[in-house]
Amino acid sequence: MKPDVLMTRLTIPAALTALERTFRVHRLWEADDPAAFIQEVGPTIRGVATTGGFGASAELMAALPNLEIVAVNAVGLDAVDLAHAKARGIIVASTPDVLTEDVADMALALLLAAARELVAGDAHVRSGAWEREGNRPLARRVHGRRAGIVGLGRIGRAVARRLEAMNVQVAYHNRRPIESPYIYYGSPAALARDVDFLIVAATGGDASRGLIDRETIDALGPDGILVNVARGSVVDEDALIAALRDGRLAAAGLDVFADEPRVPEALRVLPNVVLQPHQGSATVETRAAMAELVVRNLQAHFAGTLLPTPLPL
Repeated sequence: MKPDVLMTRLTIPAALTALERTFRVHRLWEADDPAAFIQEVGPTIRGVATTGGFGASAELMAALPNLEIVAVNAVGLDAVDLAHAKARGIIVASTPDVLTEDVADMALALLLAAARELVAGDAHVRSGAWEREGNRPLARRVHGRRAGIVGLGRIGRAVARRLEAMNVQVAYHNRRPIESPYIYYGSPAALARDVDFLIVAATGGDASRGLIDRETIDALGPDGILVNVARGSVVDEDALIAALRDGRLAAAGLDVFADEPRVPEALRVLPNVVLQPHQGSATVETRAAMAELVVRNLQAHFAGTLLPTPLPL
């Protein structure tokens, strides 16, 4: 008999098709009453296939008494209650590496768009303002300047490689220094004071909540640019909005927000911010690879073989 798996959200149709070849899949996103649905199917569920945004709360896992594995279609696990999973011996698997390059591309794209004011320039042409009013004011250079990366993990290192190709000097902040060719700073604020751009690629969760605070934003200064491809929770969004509005920060490029998909009106109306709807890994190729890895992790667990990408708990 096929093992029962709860799928919380539809990612791509191919993922559902692949799961249904091996598992009996229960589609939570189609339930009119999700709580009643979970209560009904909960005792049969042995695996969960979920997204980074939906995750797996302690409440959800508690409703699944026979749960053995949570396979997350993401690298960020801040929406998964890891303490609950560890206490019950539930395996957690994610999808690292396959999304690294695309998220790094997004970070660079946001930096270039914010520095060179690409969105405003596009609007200037489309509206006819170029013909009526002439050229826009000069923008900022990226090549040859200084960038700080908060979170020098897989994605942070991939961003650094791209910046090096543009002759950008790179420094970083982590919770602790690692073996790296880049200069280490002991705090985000100290790093921000010495760079022109600050790129946030840190892991989400309670440990990093509000890590980029007003002190760090003010240290980056009125000519600085902040890019966030990590989690919205890592940046104090109110402090960021105030700095962008008051001219204490030049610009920002944001792919993530504190309460997605709800983005504050105060942020949406600012002309000096480039916004994306959490699209860092949203390419056809990467989403297919992520979905495949979720399926492989689940298949490996129920086949009794080593998982491709388990999380050490």
